[in-house]
Amino acid sequence: MNSSSLSVRPIGTNPTPIWGMTSTERLRRIAAAEKLTFRADQGGGPTLLVAASHVFEPAWLRFMAARPGTVLTLGGETVIAHVADDSGDSGFPAGLTEIRAEDHRVFYNEALRKREEPVLERLEPRHVRAIERKTYFGAYKGVTDILTKYLWPEWALVLTRIAARIGMTPNIVTLIGAAMCLWATWLFWEGHYWAGMAAGLVFMVFDTVDGKLARCTITSSKWGHILDHGMDLIHPPFWWWAWAVGLAHWGLALSGAEFTWVMIAILGGYIVQRLIEGEFIRRYGGIHIHVWEKIDSDFRLITARRNPNMVILFVATLCQRPDIGLIAVAWWTVLSCLFHAVRLVQAMVRQARGEAITSWLTV
Repeated sequence: MNSSSLSVRPIGTNPTPIWGMTSTERLRRIAAAEKLTFRADQGGGPTLLVAASHVFEPAWLRFMAARPGTVLTLGGETVIAHVADDSGDSGFPAGLTEIRAEDHRVFYNEALRKREEPVLERLEPRHVRAIERKTYFGAYKGVTDILTKYLWPEWALVLTRIAARIGMTPNIVTLIGAAMCLWATWLFWEGHYWAGMAAGLVFMVFDTVDGKLARCTITSSKWGHILDHGMDLIHPPFWWWAWAVGLAHWGLALSGAEFTWVMIAILGGYIVQRLIEGEFIRRYGGIHIHVWEKIDSDFRLITARRNPNMVILFVATLCQRPDIGLIAVAWWTVLSCLFHAVRLVQAMVRQARGEAITSWLTV
């Protein structure tokens, strides 16, 4: 069915807010994001009728949009009904085929690279914080680096809640983070590594908050996505170059040849690794190299990206040798690049043998 012909209408009201909005407002935003028509009143035509008593993630609306003539229930309560013509009774109609949410809990989220159980809960005041926590962690990528996965979540949850309560938009969070990113670059250039890492820490946490805020408040936008991912893609080489320049303030400046080779390794390796990732996506129908097999997802925790590299630099600076830290980052970048290059070649060989290249998370 063409989604443009499908409408969404809430049934009932619910004053309990979640992420700073009512369930009806959340439904309106989800409908807009899914390019469905939101209606407050009956208007005829195929419609998804949605109980305001419950809150859920967009995956459930997509799930029901593909199943006309059915009704989704949770614990025996009707949550979403897909009717052919919304011109009868104002409530939920009878005679639809029941689908129990309890029987369809696991979905594969390609954008977040994980299998998940999207939130579907009755929205009551006593459950708000628990539901917010579930939707927040539901917005987290399943395959990412070790700091983002294990260190940032609780900090970012608090900041995401605060941002939602005071009405901050994800783009504002991104811009504040961008300012901290630029400040960190200047501090590294001047050899103020500890202050630079503190500024960088704020940026890295905010880099998590903006995406989670956008997903939890259903306010993702094309330009916000470009701004966020553009910053992520562009800034790391500037950090490593600034770090190398800042070594002079510590009396640990690299020689001309050392500087050249370290930059070639770090910057060249960074570019090549990104190209490998892009080639894998192009060859294998949008599959990220990090979700091909479990070893790839495990290696993503520590591969030479910004956050793992900052761990290396932090430890080296703690030992008063930020120069060795940068050299270690160069070696780790080369090794990580080699790992991904080998994995790309292995995928090509397996495909040539007739094997299908699929993500282990979809099995």
